[in-house]
Amino acid sequence: MSQAVGQQIEADFFAKFPTSAKMYQQACTLFPSGVTHDGRYMKPFPIYVDHALGAHKYDVDGNDIIDYWSGHGSLILGHSHPAMVKAVQEQVAKGTHFGACHELELEWGELVRQLVPSCEMLRFTSSGTEATMMALRVARIATGKTKVIKFAGHFHGWHDLLAQAAEPPHDDKTYAMPGVTDGVSEELIILRPNDLDLVARAIAEHDPACLIIEATGSRWGVVPLAEGFLQGLRKLTEEKGVLMIMDEVISGFRVAPGGMQEVRGIVPDLTSLAKIVAGGLPGGCLAGRADLMQAIAFDNPFGQKMKHPGTYNANPLSAAAGIAVLKQIADGEPCRQASESAAKLRAGMNEVLTRKNVDWVVYGQFSIIKVFPGYDGPRPTDDSFVPYENDFDRLDRKHDAQLGHAFRCALLLNGVDWFGWGAMTTAAHSDAEIKFTVNAFERAIDALRNDGYIE
Repeated sequence: MSQAVGQQIEADFFAKFPTSAKMYQQACTLFPSGVTHDGRYMKPFPIYVDHALGAHKYDVDGNDIIDYWSGHGSLILGHSHPAMVKAVQEQVAKGTHFGACHELELEWGELVRQLVPSCEMLRFTSSGTEATMMALRVARIATGKTKVIKFAGHFHGWHDLLAQAAEPPHDDKTYAMPGVTDGVSEELIILRPNDLDLVARAIAEHDPACLIIEATGSRWGVVPLAEGFLQGLRKLTEEKGVLMIMDEVISGFRVAPGGMQEVRGIVPDLTSLAKIVAGGLPGGCLAGRADLMQAIAFDNPFGQKMKHPGTYNANPLSAAAGIAVLKQIADGEPCRQASESAAKLRAGMNEVLTRKNVDWVVYGQFSIIKVFPGYDGPRPTDDSFVPYENDFDRLDRKHDAQLGHAFRCALLLNGVDWFGWGAMTTAAHSDAEIKFTVNAFERAIDALRNDGYIE
Protein backbone atom coordinates (compact mmCIF):
# COMPACT_ATOMS: atom_id res chain seq x y z
CA MET A 1 0.00 0.00 0.00
CA SER A 2 1.07 3.57 -0.68
CA GLN A 3 -0.04 5.02 2.67
CA ALA A 4 -1.21 7.99 0.63
CA VAL A 5 -4.14 8.88 2.88
CA GLY A 6 -3.44 7.58 6.36
CA GLN A 7 -2.87 4.07 7.61
CA GLN A 8 -6.32 2.97 8.77
CA ILE A 9 -8.31 4.88 6.14
CA GLU A 10 -6.23 3.42 3.33
CA ALA A 11 -6.39 -0.13 4.65
CA ASP A 12 -10.17 0.13 4.96
CA PHE A 13 -10.41 1.68 1.50
CA PHE A 14 -8.59 -1.22 -0.19
CA ALA A 15 -10.79 -3.65 1.72
CA LYS A 16 -14.06 -1.99 0.71
CA PHE A 17 -13.24 -1.29 -2.94
CA PRO A 18 -11.05 -4.21 -4.13
CA THR A 19 -12.49 -4.38 -7.66
CA SER A 20 -11.98 -0.66 -8.18
CA ALA A 21 -8.36 -1.08 -7.07
CA LYS A 22 -7.83 -3.75 -9.74
CA MET A 23 -9.54 -1.68 -12.43
CA TYR A 24 -7.36 1.29 -11.59
CA GLN A 25 -4.26 -0.79 -12.21
CA GLN A 26 -5.49 -1.42 -15.75
CA ALA A 27 -6.50 2.23 -16.16
CA CYS A 28 -2.95 3.37 -15.40
CA THR A 29 -1.78 1.47 -18.49
CA LEU A 30 -4.38 3.25 -20.64
CA PHE A 31 -4.81 6.82 -19.38
CA PRO A 32 -2.37 9.38 -17.94
CA SER A 33 -2.63 9.05 -14.15
CA GLY A 34 -5.30 6.41 -14.79
CA VAL A 35 -8.23 8.83 -15.20
CA THR A 36 -10.25 10.50 -17.96
CA HIS A 37 -10.94 13.76 -16.09
CA ASP A 38 -8.62 15.59 -13.70
CA GLY A 39 -11.35 15.83 -11.08
CA ARG A 40 -11.68 12.05 -10.87
CA TYR A 41 -8.07 11.56 -9.84
CA MET A 42 -7.68 10.53 -6.21
CA LYS A 43 -5.34 8.55 -3.99
CA PRO A 44 -4.95 5.67 -3.52
CA PHE A 45 -7.38 5.09 -6.44
CA PRO A 46 -10.80 6.24 -7.66
CA ILE A 47 -13.92 4.12 -7.37
CA TYR A 48 -15.59 2.64 -10.46
CA VAL A 49 -19.35 3.01 -10.74
CA ASP A 50 -21.64 0.42 -12.32
CA HIS A 51 -25.03 2.18 -12.30
CA ALA A 52 -26.90 5.04 -10.64
CA LEU A 53 -30.45 5.99 -9.71
CA GLY A 54 -31.80 9.09 -8.00
CA ALA A 55 -29.30 10.35 -5.42
CA HIS A 56 -27.43 7.03 -5.35
CA LYS A 57 -24.77 5.33 -7.39
CA TYR A 58 -23.61 1.74 -7.06
CA ASP A 59 -20.01 0.77 -7.59
CA VAL A 60 -18.47 -2.37 -9.09
CA ASP A 61 -18.12 -3.87 -5.61
CA GLY A 62 -21.84 -3.49 -4.94
CA ASN A 63 -21.57 -0.54 -2.56
CA ASP A 64 -24.52 1.87 -2.35
CA ILE A 65 -23.15 5.42 -2.33
CA ILE A 66 -24.98 8.73 -2.02
CA ASP A 67 -23.69 10.92 -4.82
CA TYR A 68 -22.84 14.62 -4.57
CA TRP A 69 -20.98 14.94 -7.88
CA SER A 70 -24.40 15.19 -9.55
CA GLY A 71 -22.85 14.37 -12.90
CA HIS A 72 -20.27 17.17 -12.54
CA GLY A 73 -23.28 19.43 -12.00
CA SER A 74 -25.20 18.23 -15.06
CA LEU A 75 -27.97 16.53 -13.06
CA ILE A 76 -30.72 18.43 -11.26
CA LEU A 77 -33.33 15.64 -11.12
CA GLY A 78 -30.89 12.96 -9.96
CA HIS A 79 -29.58 9.97 -11.88
CA SER A 80 -31.70 8.17 -14.45
CA HIS A 81 -34.87 10.20 -14.02
CA PRO A 82 -37.74 8.23 -15.61
CA ALA A 83 -38.78 11.00 -18.01
CA MET A 84 -35.24 11.41 -19.31
CA VAL A 85 -34.67 7.66 -19.56
CA LYS A 86 -37.89 7.16 -21.52
CA ALA A 87 -37.07 9.98 -23.93
CA VAL A 88 -33.55 8.70 -24.60
CA GLN A 89 -34.66 5.07 -24.98
CA GLU A 90 -37.27 6.07 -27.55
CA GLN A 91 -34.84 8.28 -29.45
CA VAL A 92 -31.93 5.84 -29.54
CA ALA A 93 -34.16 3.41 -31.46
CA LYS A 94 -34.88 6.15 -34.02
CA GLY A 95 -31.29 7.32 -34.41
CA THR A 96 -28.50 9.00 -32.49
CA HIS A 97 -26.91 11.13 -35.20
CA PHE A 98 -28.73 12.09 -38.38
CA GLY A 99 -26.12 14.47 -39.74
CA ALA A 100 -29.13 16.64 -40.54
CA CYS A 101 -31.57 19.11 -39.03
CA HIS A 102 -34.37 17.52 -37.01
CA GLU A 103 -37.56 18.45 -35.17
CA LEU A 104 -36.17 17.88 -31.68
CA GLU A 105 -33.60 20.66 -32.07
CA LEU A 106 -36.47 23.10 -32.64
CA GLU A 107 -38.32 22.00 -29.50
CA TRP A 108 -35.10 22.04 -27.49
CA GLY A 109 -34.17 25.52 -28.67
CA GLU A 110 -37.65 26.88 -27.96
CA LEU A 111 -37.50 25.55 -24.39
CA VAL A 112 -34.16 27.26 -23.78
CA ARG A 113 -35.50 30.51 -25.21
CA GLN A 114 -38.60 30.34 -23.01
CA LEU A 115 -36.61 29.77 -19.83
CA VAL A 116 -33.46 31.93 -20.22
CA PRO A 117 -34.11 35.71 -20.11
CA SER A 118 -31.16 36.64 -22.38
CA CYS A 119 -31.94 34.10 -25.10
CA GLU A 120 -33.23 35.64 -28.32
CA MET A 121 -31.28 33.20 -30.49
CA LEU A 122 -28.92 30.33 -29.71
CA ARG A 123 -26.49 27.84 -31.20
CA PHE A 124 -25.95 24.40 -29.67
CA THR A 125 -22.50 23.03 -28.89
CA SER A 126 -21.21 19.81 -27.33
CA SER A 127 -19.90 21.28 -24.07
CA GLY A 128 -19.60 24.34 -21.88
CA THR A 129 -16.00 24.81 -22.93
CA GLU A 130 -17.14 25.14 -26.54
CA ALA A 131 -19.89 27.56 -25.51
CA THR A 132 -17.46 29.98 -23.85
CA MET A 133 -15.05 29.68 -26.78
CA MET A 134 -17.91 30.66 -29.08
CA ALA A 135 -18.91 33.55 -26.83
CA LEU A 136 -15.47 35.16 -27.10
CA ARG A 137 -15.28 34.74 -30.86
CA VAL A 138 -18.77 36.16 -31.37
CA ALA A 139 -17.89 39.12 -29.16
CA ARG A 140 -14.70 39.83 -31.08
CA ILE A 141 -16.43 39.65 -34.46
CA ALA A 142 -19.32 41.83 -33.29
CA THR A 143 -17.14 44.53 -31.70
CA GLY A 144 -13.97 44.42 -33.76
CA LYS A 145 -12.02 44.40 -30.48
CA THR A 146 -9.85 41.65 -29.00
CA LYS A 147 -9.31 42.11 -25.25
CA VAL A 148 -11.32 40.08 -22.74
CA ILE A 149 -11.87 40.73 -19.01
CA LYS A 150 -12.19 37.72 -16.72
CA PHE A 151 -12.06 37.35 -12.97
CA ALA A 152 -9.42 35.47 -11.00
CA GLY A 153 -10.70 32.17 -9.69
CA HIS A 154 -13.47 31.91 -12.27
CA PHE A 155 -13.56 28.80 -14.44
CA HIS A 156 -14.86 28.91 -18.02
CA GLY A 157 -13.61 25.64 -19.46
CA TRP A 158 -10.17 24.32 -20.21
CA HIS A 159 -9.45 26.03 -23.54
CA ASP A 160 -6.51 28.38 -24.14
CA LEU A 161 -8.57 31.55 -24.22
CA LEU A 162 -9.84 31.46 -20.62
CA ALA A 163 -8.04 28.74 -18.66
CA GLN A 164 -5.61 31.14 -16.98
CA ALA A 165 -6.15 32.16 -13.33
CA ALA A 166 -9.01 29.69 -12.85
CA GLU A 167 -7.60 28.47 -9.55
CA PRO A 168 -5.09 29.52 -6.88
CA PRO A 169 -2.40 30.47 -6.20
CA HIS A 170 -3.18 34.05 -7.18
CA ASP A 171 0.09 35.58 -6.03
CA ASP A 172 1.66 35.08 -9.49
CA LYS A 173 -0.05 37.81 -11.48
CA THR A 174 1.40 36.54 -14.76
CA TYR A 175 -0.83 33.45 -14.45
CA ALA A 176 1.32 31.43 -16.84
CA MET A 177 -0.52 28.38 -18.15
CA PRO A 178 1.45 25.35 -19.40
CA GLY A 179 0.85 24.88 -23.11
CA VAL A 180 -0.75 28.31 -23.66
CA THR A 181 1.27 30.85 -25.63
CA ASP A 182 2.05 34.33 -24.35
CA GLY A 183 0.30 35.83 -27.36
CA VAL A 184 -3.00 34.26 -26.38
CA SER A 185 -2.61 35.16 -22.72
CA GLU A 186 -1.86 38.80 -23.53
CA GLU A 187 -5.42 39.28 -24.78
CA LEU A 188 -6.77 38.43 -21.31
CA ILE A 189 -7.23 41.02 -18.56
CA ILE A 190 -7.51 39.24 -15.19
CA LEU A 191 -9.13 41.11 -12.32
CA ARG A 192 -9.95 40.40 -8.70
CA PRO A 193 -13.71 39.81 -8.33
CA ASN A 194 -16.26 41.97 -6.49
CA ASP A 195 -14.60 45.33 -7.24
CA LEU A 196 -16.64 47.50 -9.64
CA ASP A 197 -14.16 50.38 -9.51
CA LEU A 198 -11.39 48.05 -10.64
CA VAL A 199 -13.56 46.88 -13.56
CA ALA A 200 -14.30 50.47 -14.56
CA ARG A 201 -10.60 51.33 -14.60
CA ALA A 202 -9.76 48.21 -16.64
CA ILE A 203 -12.44 49.04 -19.21
CA ALA A 204 -11.12 52.60 -19.54
CA GLU A 205 -7.54 51.37 -19.96
CA HIS A 206 -8.02 48.37 -22.26
CA ASP A 207 -11.27 48.99 -24.22
CA PRO A 208 -12.18 45.28 -24.20
CA ALA A 209 -14.59 43.46 -26.47
CA CYS A 210 -16.28 41.71 -23.59
CA LEU A 211 -16.31 40.71 -19.96
CA ILE A 212 -17.08 37.16 -18.84
CA ILE A 213 -18.15 36.12 -15.36
CA GLU A 214 -19.06 32.86 -13.66
CA ALA A 215 -22.57 33.55 -12.39
CA THR A 216 -22.10 31.92 -8.96
CA GLY A 217 -18.59 33.29 -8.36
CA SER A 218 -15.19 31.60 -8.38
CA ARG A 219 -15.49 27.93 -9.41
CA TRP A 220 -19.18 27.62 -8.58
CA GLY A 221 -19.12 29.65 -5.43
CA VAL A 222 -15.77 29.31 -3.65
CA VAL A 223 -15.87 33.12 -3.52
CA PRO A 224 -19.52 34.10 -4.03
CA LEU A 225 -20.30 37.26 -5.97
CA ALA A 226 -20.94 40.21 -3.66
CA GLU A 227 -24.49 41.48 -3.32
CA GLY A 228 -25.25 43.78 -6.25
CA PHE A 229 -22.05 42.97 -8.15
CA LEU A 230 -23.78 41.36 -11.13
CA GLN A 231 -26.26 44.22 -11.38
CA GLY A 232 -23.41 46.71 -11.14
CA LEU A 233 -21.50 44.94 -13.90
CA ARG A 234 -24.54 44.96 -16.14
CA LYS A 235 -25.01 48.71 -15.68
CA LEU A 236 -21.30 49.42 -16.16
CA THR A 237 -20.90 47.28 -19.29
CA GLU A 238 -24.02 48.80 -20.87
CA GLU A 239 -22.73 52.32 -20.20
CA LYS A 240 -19.26 51.54 -21.58
CA GLY A 241 -20.33 49.49 -24.61
CA VAL A 242 -18.69 46.27 -23.39
CA LEU A 243 -20.46 42.99 -24.02
CA MET A 244 -21.33 41.07 -20.84
CA ILE A 245 -21.11 37.29 -21.01
CA MET A 246 -22.59 35.31 -18.15
CA ASP A 247 -21.20 31.82 -17.78
CA GLU A 248 -24.21 29.85 -16.53
CA VAL A 249 -22.82 26.41 -17.31
CA ILE A 250 -23.23 25.50 -13.62
CA SER A 251 -25.97 27.88 -12.51
CA GLY A 252 -28.21 27.57 -15.56
CA PHE A 253 -31.38 25.61 -14.70
CA ARG A 254 -29.87 24.86 -11.26
CA VAL A 255 -30.35 27.98 -9.15
CA ALA A 256 -33.61 28.67 -11.02
CA PRO A 257 -35.08 27.67 -14.41
CA GLY A 258 -33.70 30.90 -15.88
CA GLY A 259 -30.40 30.70 -14.03
CA MET A 260 -28.74 33.43 -12.01
CA GLN A 261 -29.88 36.07 -14.48
CA GLU A 262 -33.45 35.26 -13.50
CA VAL A 263 -32.58 35.37 -9.79
CA ARG A 264 -30.71 38.69 -10.05
CA GLY A 265 -33.08 40.28 -12.56
CA ILE A 266 -30.53 41.13 -15.26
CA VAL A 267 -30.14 40.34 -18.95
CA PRO A 268 -26.56 39.77 -20.16
CA ASP A 269 -25.65 40.11 -23.82
CA LEU A 270 -24.54 36.47 -24.14
CA THR A 271 -24.94 33.39 -21.94
CA SER A 272 -22.97 30.15 -22.04
CA LEU A 273 -24.93 27.06 -20.99
CA ALA A 274 -24.21 23.34 -20.71
CA LYS A 275 -24.66 20.44 -18.26
CA ILE A 276 -28.35 20.54 -17.25
CA VAL A 277 -29.35 22.01 -20.61
CA ALA A 278 -28.69 18.59 -22.17
CA GLY A 279 -30.30 16.61 -19.39
CA GLY A 280 -27.07 14.98 -18.27
CA LEU A 281 -25.88 14.04 -21.77
CA PRO A 282 -23.13 15.93 -23.62
CA GLY A 283 -24.37 19.30 -24.81
CA GLY A 284 -24.22 23.03 -24.38
CA CYS A 285 -25.17 26.23 -26.14
CA LEU A 286 -24.49 29.92 -26.51
CA ALA A 287 -27.59 32.07 -26.13
CA GLY A 288 -28.05 35.80 -26.39
CA ARG A 289 -28.97 38.86 -28.41
CA ALA A 290 -30.14 38.05 -31.92
CA ASP A 291 -27.96 40.75 -33.47
CA LEU A 292 -24.83 39.33 -31.85
CA MET A 293 -25.68 35.72 -32.71
CA GLN A 294 -25.72 36.81 -36.37
CA ALA A 295 -21.91 36.53 -36.21
CA ILE A 296 -22.48 32.81 -36.79
CA ALA A 297 -24.91 33.37 -39.69
CA PHE A 298 -24.02 33.25 -43.36
CA ASP A 299 -24.06 36.64 -45.14
CA ASN A 300 -24.18 38.44 -41.81
CA PRO A 301 -23.97 42.22 -41.24
CA PHE A 302 -20.48 41.99 -39.74
CA GLY A 303 -19.03 41.01 -43.10
CA GLN A 304 -17.31 37.94 -41.70
CA LYS A 305 -18.72 34.70 -40.41
CA MET A 306 -17.62 32.78 -37.35
CA LYS A 307 -17.05 29.23 -38.53
CA HIS A 308 -18.91 26.71 -36.40
CA PRO A 309 -18.92 23.04 -37.30
CA GLY A 310 -19.20 20.44 -34.51
CA THR A 311 -20.12 16.85 -35.21
CA TYR A 312 -22.48 16.41 -32.27
CA ASN A 313 -24.08 19.86 -32.14
CA ALA A 314 -27.77 19.43 -31.21
CA ASN A 315 -27.58 15.68 -31.75
CA PRO A 316 -31.02 14.09 -31.32
CA LEU A 317 -30.06 12.00 -28.29
CA SER A 318 -28.88 15.01 -26.26
CA ALA A 319 -31.87 16.97 -27.55
CA ALA A 320 -34.29 14.30 -26.32
CA ALA A 321 -32.67 14.27 -22.87
CA GLY A 322 -32.54 18.05 -22.69
CA ILE A 323 -36.21 18.45 -23.64
CA ALA A 324 -37.32 15.90 -21.06
CA VAL A 325 -35.37 17.53 -18.23
CA LEU A 326 -36.15 21.16 -19.11
CA LYS A 327 -39.85 20.34 -19.12
CA GLN A 328 -39.51 18.85 -15.65
CA ILE A 329 -37.71 21.86 -14.17
CA ALA A 330 -39.69 24.63 -15.91
CA ASP A 331 -41.84 25.37 -12.83
CA GLY A 332 -38.75 25.75 -10.62
CA GLU A 333 -39.75 23.09 -8.09
CA PRO A 334 -36.72 20.78 -8.64
CA CYS A 335 -34.39 23.77 -8.26
CA ARG A 336 -36.12 24.73 -5.01
CA GLN A 337 -35.95 21.17 -3.68
CA ALA A 338 -32.24 20.85 -4.46
CA SER A 339 -31.47 24.19 -2.79
CA GLU A 340 -33.52 23.30 0.29
CA SER A 341 -31.68 19.99 0.69
CA ALA A 342 -28.32 21.72 0.37
CA ALA A 343 -29.23 24.23 3.07
CA LYS A 344 -30.16 21.39 5.44
CA LEU A 345 -26.92 19.61 4.65
CA ARG A 346 -24.79 22.71 5.25
CA ALA A 347 -26.48 23.24 8.61
CA GLY A 348 -26.04 19.62 9.65
CA MET A 349 -22.37 19.51 8.69
CA ASN A 350 -21.62 22.76 10.52
CA GLU A 351 -23.32 21.41 13.64
CA VAL A 352 -21.01 18.38 13.51
CA LEU A 353 -17.93 20.58 13.10
CA THR A 354 -18.92 22.82 16.00
CA ARG A 355 -19.73 19.91 18.29
CA LYS A 356 -16.52 18.07 17.36
CA ASN A 357 -14.44 21.25 17.69
CA VAL A 358 -13.00 20.94 14.18
CA ASP A 359 -11.50 24.00 12.46
CA TRP A 360 -13.49 23.52 9.25
CA VAL A 361 -16.57 25.34 8.03
CA VAL A 362 -19.26 24.66 5.42
CA TYR A 363 -20.97 27.33 3.31
CA GLY A 364 -22.62 27.82 -0.07
CA GLN A 365 -25.58 29.12 -2.00
CA PHE A 366 -28.55 27.41 -3.63
CA SER A 367 -27.75 23.71 -4.22
CA ILE A 368 -23.99 24.18 -3.81
CA ILE A 369 -21.99 23.13 -0.74
CA LYS A 370 -18.40 24.15 -0.06
CA VAL A 371 -16.13 22.76 2.68
CA PHE A 372 -13.31 24.97 3.93
CA PRO A 373 -10.68 23.27 6.14
CA GLY A 374 -8.30 25.19 8.37
CA TYR A 375 -10.83 27.91 9.19
CA ASP A 376 -10.08 30.21 12.11
CA GLY A 377 -13.00 32.65 12.07
CA PRO A 378 -16.39 32.86 13.79
CA ARG A 379 -18.89 30.03 13.37
CA PRO A 380 -21.86 30.48 11.03
CA THR A 381 -25.08 31.80 12.50
CA ASP A 382 -27.32 31.31 9.45
CA ASP A 383 -27.23 29.99 5.89
CA SER A 384 -26.16 33.33 4.40
CA PHE A 385 -22.77 32.95 6.10
CA VAL A 386 -19.59 33.24 3.99
CA PRO A 387 -16.18 32.70 5.68
CA TYR A 388 -13.89 35.68 6.19
CA GLU A 389 -16.62 38.05 5.01
CA ASN A 390 -16.01 36.86 1.46
CA ASP A 391 -12.38 38.00 1.39
CA PHE A 392 -11.04 36.72 -1.96
CA ASP A 393 -7.43 36.35 -0.76
CA ARG A 394 -8.40 34.26 2.27
CA LEU A 395 -11.09 32.15 0.59
CA ASP A 396 -9.64 31.24 -2.80
CA ARG A 397 -6.59 29.28 -1.73
CA LYS A 398 -5.26 25.78 -2.17
CA HIS A 399 -5.98 23.21 0.52
CA ASP A 400 -3.68 20.35 1.49
CA ALA A 401 -3.94 17.75 -1.29
CA GLN A 402 -3.26 14.76 0.97
CA LEU A 403 -5.99 15.90 3.35
CA GLY A 404 -8.32 16.25 0.38
CA HIS A 405 -7.70 12.66 -0.73
CA ALA A 406 -8.12 11.39 2.82
CA PHE A 407 -11.38 13.32 3.22
CA ARG A 408 -12.86 11.81 0.07
CA CYS A 409 -11.74 8.32 1.06
CA ALA A 410 -13.20 8.69 4.55
CA LEU A 411 -16.54 9.80 3.11
CA LEU A 412 -16.59 6.97 0.57
CA LEU A 413 -15.93 4.47 3.32
CA ASN A 414 -19.10 5.80 4.93
CA GLY A 415 -21.22 5.71 1.79
CA VAL A 416 -20.87 9.24 0.38
CA ASP A 417 -19.06 10.44 -2.75
CA TRP A 418 -18.02 14.10 -2.49
CA PHE A 419 -16.73 16.31 -5.33
CA GLY A 420 -13.37 17.32 -3.84
CA TRP A 421 -14.07 20.16 -1.38
CA GLY A 422 -17.44 20.92 -2.97
CA ALA A 423 -20.71 19.21 -3.71
CA MET A 424 -24.06 19.71 -5.42
CA THR A 425 -27.45 18.36 -4.46
CA THR A 426 -30.30 17.40 -6.77
CA ALA A 427 -34.05 17.21 -6.36
CA ALA A 428 -33.55 13.51 -5.60
CA HIS A 429 -31.66 14.22 -2.36
CA SER A 430 -34.40 13.70 0.23
CA ASP A 431 -34.28 14.28 3.97
CA ALA A 432 -33.26 10.63 4.39
CA GLU A 433 -30.17 11.10 2.21
CA ILE A 434 -29.28 14.34 3.97
CA LYS A 435 -29.54 12.72 7.42
CA PHE A 436 -27.42 9.78 6.26
CA THR A 437 -24.82 12.16 4.82
CA VAL A 438 -24.52 14.20 8.00
CA ASN A 439 -23.94 11.01 9.99
CA ALA A 440 -21.43 9.80 7.40
CA PHE A 441 -19.64 13.14 7.59
CA GLU A 442 -19.35 12.80 11.36
CA ARG A 443 -17.86 9.32 11.04
CA ALA A 444 -15.46 10.59 8.37
CA ILE A 445 -14.32 13.38 10.69
CA ASP A 446 -13.67 10.78 13.40
CA ALA A 447 -11.65 8.68 10.96
CA LEU A 448 -9.57 11.68 9.90
CA ARG A 449 -8.91 12.49 13.55
CA ASN A 450 -7.91 8.91 14.31
CA ASP A 451 -5.43 8.97 11.41
CA GLY A 452 -3.93 12.26 12.60
CA TYR A 453 -5.37 14.64 10.00
CA ILE A 454 -7.40 16.58 12.56
CA GLU A 455 -6.29 17.54 16.05
